[in-house]
Amino acid sequence: MTLVIDQVRREASSLLDSQRRAELGQYMTPSSIAAFMASLFSFNGQAKLLDAGAGVGSLTSAFLDKALQEGAIVEAEAWEIDEILGGYLKNTLTDFEHHGQGKIKAHIHASDFIEDATLAIQFDGGQRYTHAILNPPYKKISANSKHRKLLRMVGIETVNLYTAFVALTVLLMKQGGEIVAIIPRSFCNGSYYRPFRDLVLRNCSIRQLHLFESRDQAFQDDDVLQENVIIHLVKGEPQGAVIVSTSCGGRFLDCRQAIFNADAIVKPSDAEQFIHIPTATEQTSSPTHCTHTLQDIGLEVCTGAVVDFRLKDYWRDEPGADTAPLLYPHHFNDGSLCWPKPHKKPNALLLSNDVRKWLMPRGHYVLVKRFTAKEERRRLVAYYLPFDALDAEYIGFENHWNVFHIGKHGMDENTARGMATFLNSTSLDEHFRVFSGHTQVNATDLRNMRYPSREQLQLLGQRAKNQPNDQASIDRLLEGHGF
Repeated sequence: MTLVIDQVRREASSLLDSQRRAELGQYMTPSSIAAFMASLFSFNGQAKLLDAGAGVGSLTSAFLDKALQEGAIVEAEAWEIDEILGGYLKNTLTDFEHHGQGKIKAHIHASDFIEDATLAIQFDGGQRYTHAILNPPYKKISANSKHRKLLRMVGIETVNLYTAFVALTVLLMKQGGEIVAIIPRSFCNGSYYRPFRDLVLRNCSIRQLHLFESRDQAFQDDDVLQENVIIHLVKGEPQGAVIVSTSCGGRFLDCRQAIFNADAIVKPSDAEQFIHIPTATEQTSSPTHCTHTLQDIGLEVCTGAVVDFRLKDYWRDEPGADTAPLLYPHHFNDGSLCWPKPHKKPNALLLSNDVRKWLMPRGHYVLVKRFTAKEERRRLVAYYLPFDALDAEYIGFENHWNVFHIGKHGMDENTARGMATFLNSTSLDEHFRVFSGHTQVNATDLRNMRYPSREQLQLLGQRAKNQPNDQASIDRLLEGHGF
């Protein structure tokens, strides 16, 4: 079925226009990934399977192949609301019923999974499935939407369809039931997903996590750049050691794995319950000597305050005596400031009472990009902005920045240089990839990290002055500094 289901998937995908795909928020699973996911399950004679957002049936197909190999009898329920995809799904499951010699029974729900699941949980308590295999839709849920209200009725508070589908699935599983899902990594941390993490960790153990090292490989046919993980959960099972596997792409030719204690995945003292994903070659501890919080060293970090479209009336392409510089990430090139710069975005904002409250006074700052491009080697990309870089009383930092500051003012030069050097080091970037669960860098992530002491940063800053800014030089500085 492997080649056949991939052909079906590509054919069906070509029939969906881009707007419909965006509405569905669904990207169909390649057969190699589906087969890997199915291989994680254990079987015990009979299985009742749930596949929500089933598409053309790639995941159910892989599961049924595995179940037949294990001699299991399967009753499968699949949800697919799209009529085109549902037609392909029906053909896929009918073929399995025909060739399964009575061991497979399948039912398709051409209805809204969230509506059906919340109703089942409210009126009969759910807990009807032994297995679930999921590639749920990825789409934000509006705060006032029908879906948000339905989810709250069963105690689920979440902001995205993918976490809604997984949370509902957890509630629908029998004790000992297994869930294997491929989902964005963003649930691993951040305050928005804390209720979801709490629900999952309260009800399930994590048996395995699989990380794709290249963020564009899992769904490369659909040009998806979301960083995805495969998670294997078992409902009601006490948390034990966790298998963490990695591969570069979705064919798993270079797959490798390591086993970690549970406290390396979720720190027992972490109230946020961040989920860390270490690998065989990475350590979950911070770089040596990094034991201080930002508060300990007297620094703060915030998201850039200027949301440009809200101040569009004050945009200026060229700076003037009555303007303040507005800095975007594109104003930096190879670590150096290039401002003003011809661009569709403004270089300055007209100074006024409406604008001034969003600005910071001139000073020494450290800026960290919130979003990194696919081709950038580092997740953490930091820039030191010297006091004398701009001849202006106030500066605007656009919303795509994280800004290190002291009370909305700059800091001393050596601290700023040292912090930028530390943040740009390879050792910290490797740690951050384990620590952070998503591709963007949030101020919350930076607040939760640990740093060198203020004195260590200042010494590092002194040594970094007049030194080359290439990666090798930065890493040598940190090695020489004892990191």
